Amino acid sequence: MRPTDIVTATVEVAVDPATAFAIFTEEIGRWWRPGPINWNNSERATGIRIEPGVGGRWLEVYDDATGEGFECGRIVVWEPGARLVFLYRDAGHTIDDTEVEIRFEAIDGGTRVTLEHRGWDKVLADIVDKKRALKRWGWVSILGWFSEWAFWGSPRRVRGGSEDRSQAAEY
Repeated sequence: MRPTDIVTATVEVAVDPATAFAIFTEEIGRWWRPGPINWNNSERATGIRIEPGVGGRWLEVYDDATGEGFECGRIVVWEPGARLVFLYRDAGHTIDDTEVEIRFEAIDGGTRVTLEHRGWDKVLADIVDKKRALKRWGWVSILGWFSEWAFWGSPRRVRGGSEDRSQAAEY
């Protein structure tokens, strides 16, 4: 596999890795942006959630009462504060069982969150380049939503000293 075969997106957030992981997984229903290009079935989707632990599902919720919907992924690695890996699914099933890994790495001032979408050798040759290009753009956008929520919206967000508070008050 060539490095260009892996779709990679990265953001940095001003929270520790354990908090970044919790915001990503437990608050996904609050930071994921609804819309026709962000859902497998935008007419039915009412939310999104991740079930914790190996074997858990990344679900696009269609029924609020039961919490059931379309399985976007199945968790194969669950390491809170470190990484999350799932087998990906999409509505067209054209890129099913490709693999997405999200790593949470401590850096000065917070966490670097790196997403890698790989396993493109499982995708039909005539569509792989288009699908990979769509995911390059898509994952960057999605991590951007996460980063914005981690900074502005999450009740778990961590702010620094008085300098950070005064800058936040300017907005």
